[in-house]
Amino acid sequence: MLGASGTIGRATALALAGRGHDVVCFTRSRPGAAPGPTPGRRASNRGPSLPPGVEIRTGDVRDPGSLARDAFRGEPFDVLVSCMASRTGVPRDAWAIDHLAHVHALEAAREAGVAHMVLLSAICVQKPLLAFQHAKLAFERVLVESGLAYSIVRPTAFFKSLSGQIERVRRGKAFLVFGDGTSTACKPIGDDDLAAYLADCLDDPARRNRVLPIGGPGPAITPRQQGEALFRMTGRPARFKQVPVRLLDTIIAALDVAGRLAPALAEKAELARIGRYYATESMLVLDPATGRYDAAATPSTGTQTLFDYYARVVAGEAVVERGDHAVF
Repeated sequence: MLGASGTIGRATALALAGRGHDVVCFTRSRPGAAPGPTPGRRASNRGPSLPPGVEIRTGDVRDPGSLARDAFRGEPFDVLVSCMASRTGVPRDAWAIDHLAHVHALEAAREAGVAHMVLLSAICVQKPLLAFQHAKLAFERVLVESGLAYSIVRPTAFFKSLSGQIERVRRGKAFLVFGDGTSTACKPIGDDDLAAYLADCLDDPARRNRVLPIGGPGPAITPRQQGEALFRMTGRPARFKQVPVRLLDTIIAALDVAGRLAPALAEKAELARIGRYYATESMLVLDPATGRYDAAATPSTGTQTLFDYYARVVAGEAVVERGDHAVF
């Protein structure tokens, strides 16, 4: 398994182990440590996130030699599961991780006898406007054409990406929305529900050789409904502040100009484009015939809703681990 160090990856490793699979997770070396295997090292050394018996091997996923030597080690494997993704989504990282590292991993997996790959992708690749979306799609095509069985899972919005304004509301500040907060919607999915869906792909023939969009339980939710729920839970009076999309457009244009002289600002422009995308596009199945997002056509799974999660965070029972692609 790749990507086990992230929140969804950790949950997926737990789900796989809970179903009786022998799980080996390949992760980055710790800072300052030489890449390579650590004989006998098990998940119990990495805290409570992964259960004992889940083996952790370390190395460099970007290096084909490390994948073969440190991850697969000449041993046979049945399935490759990847929850790995670039941290920022900027072009350099996206093509290095979302595409090329996955290509190398797929090649190493074939050598190890892997017959099935379960890939965590993203629903936003339906309408690719950003570098990381094109990189993900490019690898999806490689996987589909590889001859291996595949399950490409495209989830909707994650709880952590929709939780950045909880503290704002707690402090009595306004909830920020683009436009009136009703032009986009999603069916948010929690880590545990998504992990269960990914793990079940190994044993469900109906999920093989398919692209699988998936959302969480319940109806689609708009940003305004997210804010209204938080105000109710915190007992604060509802206050919304509308942010014009053209403000993001102005920021992007300025960073694009400045980025011609300073590469770091060009990356900031891409991050602003990512923010604009999530602020203006729904995370639902896109109907190719109409070009519209369709909540009814977006499958649902699991039991925990976004508002269940909000309630746990507000009560101090859960801590938000923000994603790099969170808008706020």
